[in-house]
Amino acid sequence: MIRHTLLFTGYELRKSFSNPVWPLFGIMQPVLYLLMFAPLLKTMTPGGTTVEALRMFTPASMMMIAVFGSLFSGFGLIAELRNGSLERYAVSPAWRPAIVLGRVAKDMVVLVLQAVLVLVVAIAMGVRIGAVELVLVLLLMAATGLFASGLSQGLALTVRDENGMSQTLNLFMLPIMLLAGLFVPISFAPDWMKLLAPANPLYHAVEAGRALFDGRLGDASIPIAFGVFVVLAVLTTMWSMRSLSKIAG
Repeated sequence: MIRHTLLFTGYELRKSFSNPVWPLFGIMQPVLYLLMFAPLLKTMTPGGTTVEALRMFTPASMMMIAVFGSLFSGFGLIAELRNGSLERYAVSPAWRPAIVLGRVAKDMVVLVLQAVLVLVVAIAMGVRIGAVELVLVLLLMAATGLFASGLSQGLALTVRDENGMSQTLNLFMLPIMLLAGLFVPISFAPDWMKLLAPANPLYHAVEAGRALFDGRLGDASIPIAFGVFVVLAVLTTMWSMRSLSKIAG
């Protein structure tokens, strides 16, 4: 079981890094957000400093990486489904869930690299975070990414078409981003958006991330965010594995 999962994880990592340009772009994108967008938020912080703006935007950018970086991982699955390689994996002696879990593990490795780079840049720019808070932020990011990766795999195996999947993702991306308060905190939103925001799971992750960067370990948003994303991660991963089982017959 573990051996098969590691084999598929290594295979997916080798594919991802066979052309280093795309992984590099994926890793650099959050850094560009941090460098170019965070300074625009200075006027929205009490002190109006870059550090305060980064403390508000860094956890949001990390959750954005976790969700939107993993949501597009399913497109490769559709390509393998079309050329028949996925069916061959599914009927091989390998432990079938390892096909999905290997892809999810690959996404987690990429997320770790992105998170480390973002944190290094944020710390270099003056942001400080405690060790406990840092561990909790990374765990929350992992749970968020696990949910998004499982959702992407399940959606890919259900839709089985790049156009349909891209249209579905694009339909929901903008409202999810806005209602999560990724770029602008939801406290600046109109009342109707504040009312809808708690229905968006990503909102809870962003609020918990900001609480951890502020050192508020007792904030109620932290256990809520972990509870929401642990449950969602389990559900989406199970969905993707069941979808693969249907394809294999």
